[in-house]
Amino acid sequence: MNTIRNKMLLLSILIWIIMAVIWLSMSLFNQRTVEKYNEILQRYLLMNQASEQSQQALTSLNNYRISLSQESLEQYFDDNNELLHTKSELNWLRNANNAMLLDNFQHMLESQSEAMGLVVRFQKDNNEDEVAKKFDEASSISKYISEATLTLISGEQKTYDAFYRKIIKRSDDLLKMGFWTLALVSLMLLIFSFRFVNSVTQPILKLTQSARELSRGNFHKPIEINNNDDMSFLAKTLDTMRLNIGNLFDEIQSKAQLEYDLHKHKLMLKESELKSLQSQINPHFLFNTLNMLSKEAYLAGADKTSELISSVAGMLRYNLRRMDSRVTLGDEVEVLEEYLAIQKARFGDRLKVVREIDEAGLDIDVPILILQPLAENVFIYAIEPSEDGGTLTLRVKSHEEHVTVEVSDTGQGMDAEQIERLLADTDNSIYKGHSTGIGIRNVLHRLQLFYGVEEIIHIDSKIGEGTCITITLPRKPKQ
Repeated sequence: MNTIRNKMLLLSILIWIIMAVIWLSMSLFNQRTVEKYNEILQRYLLMNQASEQSQQALTSLNNYRISLSQESLEQYFDDNNELLHTKSELNWLRNANNAMLLDNFQHMLESQSEAMGLVVRFQKDNNEDEVAKKFDEASSISKYISEATLTLISGEQKTYDAFYRKIIKRSDDLLKMGFWTLALVSLMLLIFSFRFVNSVTQPILKLTQSARELSRGNFHKPIEINNNDDMSFLAKTLDTMRLNIGNLFDEIQSKAQLEYDLHKHKLMLKESELKSLQSQINPHFLFNTLNMLSKEAYLAGADKTSELISSVAGMLRYNLRRMDSRVTLGDEVEVLEEYLAIQKARFGDRLKVVREIDEAGLDIDVPILILQPLAENVFIYAIEPSEDGGTLTLRVKSHEEHVTVEVSDTGQGMDAEQIERLLADTDNSIYKGHSTGIGIRNVLHRLQLFYGVEEIIHIDSKIGEGTCITITLPRKPKQ
């Protein structure tokens, strides 16, 4: 099977080979051209070096005539030896066009060296006339050498003029060849790339159309791709998935109908149970009875008992509202105060309540019964187990986009595992005996449904330092 990876690898190798061939051809041509240019430059430098060493040797000889020092004499011998060494290196320059000129040039260098040698010998013999004569002869030969150097260089230029023209012509031809090679390679790559892209995109378009049909619920149209690559395997896999989804869809529809019927029967059963319970106890009769008892207690001078009965009546009336009712945060704080008044009467000095409430945050809408279950949690885990009781702190802070409510205690605290179990626990049996019987998990679920936000409750607790439950309430609930 030709995978897409193999096709891309083949295209990359082909491009690399073409680029490598072009680069090697260009490099080889440039290397040969540079070597030839370097050879010509070395010939010119060697000719010019011979002329400069001729003048340098003559200058060293003149310095010796003036100073007659051993140091100047040694300098002359060094320059003369370099001149003779350069003379021998000139054989490398010999060709058919300059053989005679080069022989004359070498003879002149040798003649100058011999004349300068006689100058030194006559100088040691103090023969000034011969010294002057031979020095003038050496100077004349040095001038002839300079002129001969120019003649040789001019001849070299004429000799290599054809080479220069050939190099220029070859460069032009190479430029044209590079242009046509680039055009041909670009055309080949364009054709190959088009076929490669077409072999990938056409199956993708077919798969996209098939996926669109599947999203519309059409599970009866088969998916067929005849390529021998990854796309064919993907098409077969998608077609198998189409068949499986179709079968599962039919099965889910039948199960959904059964679950709907079962849910409907459960709702009817709950409604009948609620009506049965409401028929047993008339809430209005109960409220009126409690209000009557509160007035009797007040008239009897039992003010505290009257307040407690009034708080119980208010709580009962509030808690019997529908669970999907919408109230304000201020209503929640008021009913929480009723609950705390009852608990204060129960625990006495063991309970201390701290309130820090920002009135600007009490007007937002919230689900019913979200604060009292948090307070019940404090009494279950922090106040009741402790002989010394504890402190419950209620904070309401108003912000521009949201309102935060904190309910904290000074209990023993919880570890991460206990917090996770508290949020995940759906068993409300531990809350029996309290007014709502609602756990934190229930509060969290209703808040998430009400606001459409997942992260809405945060529990911060440390062993031995207490627990703080923070609720972040957006000012705009989910519509």
